[in-house]
Amino acid sequence: MSMVKKLLEPIPIPPVVRIRQKFDSSHIKDIPAKMKQELTTPGTLDRIREGQRVAVAVGSRGINNLAIMTRALLDEIKAVGAHPFIVPCMGSHGGATAEGQLEILKQLGITEAAMDTPILASMEVVELDRLDNGVAVYVDKYALEADAIVVINRIKPHTAFRGPYESGLLKMIAIGLGKQKGAEAIHQLGFKHMADNMPAAARCMIRKLPILFGVAIVENAYDQTYRIEAIPTEQIEQREIGLLVEAKERLPKFLMPEFDVLVIDYIGKNISGDGMDPNVTGRFPTPYAYGGPEVTKIVALDLTKESKGNAAGIGLSDFTTRLLVEKMNADATYANGLTSTVCLPCNISTTLDNDFYAIKAAVKTCNILDYNQCRLVRIRDTLHLGEIEISLSMLEEARSHSDIELLSDPYSFIFDENGNLSKK
Repeated sequence: MSMVKKLLEPIPIPPVVRIRQKFDSSHIKDIPAKMKQELTTPGTLDRIREGQRVAVAVGSRGINNLAIMTRALLDEIKAVGAHPFIVPCMGSHGGATAEGQLEILKQLGITEAAMDTPILASMEVVELDRLDNGVAVYVDKYALEADAIVVINRIKPHTAFRGPYESGLLKMIAIGLGKQKGAEAIHQLGFKHMADNMPAAARCMIRKLPILFGVAIVENAYDQTYRIEAIPTEQIEQREIGLLVEAKERLPKFLMPEFDVLVIDYIGKNISGDGMDPNVTGRFPTPYAYGGPEVTKIVALDLTKESKGNAAGIGLSDFTTRLLVEKMNADATYANGLTSTVCLPCNISTTLDNDFYAIKAAVKTCNILDYNQCRLVRIRDTLHLGEIEISLSMLEEARSHSDIELLSDPYSFIFDENGNLSKK
């Protein structure tokens, strides 16, 4: 037996119970009807003229119902006699290739057949202008050639900086439409300056491009569509501030925000840009973002198949598994770090043979005297915090919380012959 296994063998893994965390579940039930209603807002669809070629910028990861919303938007644009086409709007994602970005759209349910609309994918950009500090502003060549541009994206807190504008329509314009070169340029001075440079680049693009309006999305804590709002371009800056506040309030979270070990079944780019959402875990890749729970050790067990080997976020865990590392595509992973200039999420954390030893390692190193009293939480991923598992040391606190429901009796994790847990 190796020394590592000798050190870990006596460490207990605490029994757990399954609980349900209750959040506001309000959501939109008829998405196409809501989209149609929103597009009656003055300054949105009424700005599109018959015969115009309209670039619809779409592609941000992990948005529930994105294909339904995009198809509804495209249908309304066609109904006024215009000719929409889709532009993948995702900076350097998809390995910074047109083919990779088409594959991401496909994973999101957005294909030419499903949308009944052409998709024009290219990494070719044009330098549009430079900010006062010298940062170059780029735009996708197909979007530049369009008569009109419409952007659709979710509003949510960013994973690496704080400001009045984080992840939303302005970021989609500045970084998404800029493709890899645009994303790289705006990240070049680092996240310390992102709260200034990103909106400045978006303002520049709004001045110089025919961006008519944006469609903002806010999700509830269950990953459901809570709000769809069509916003005229000149109102985006003001409105996005309020929507970001709302999005932060509706972010999924741990109702018991102090514990020793967090076990995450899956990380992946379809879950968060950082594989696991730092706003949920409290583990951020830069000093310019903050919030979330107090967690001592984090374990990442596996990588989603949708991530296509991009294991960005593995470096935000303390421990991982050989299985996850073997699924990692270094080129796809490192491309994100090199573009964003933040490579910590791409580092490979301490790697154990399987789930069994990775979890034991986290318990051993979580700095408590009695390992049997370890406060441990296990989740599928950071998008899904409705039903989770907690160790027995958290049970009394859970029983006293009005928004927590107990779903099971205590049980122990069951590991297969390879030392891994069953994952959904």
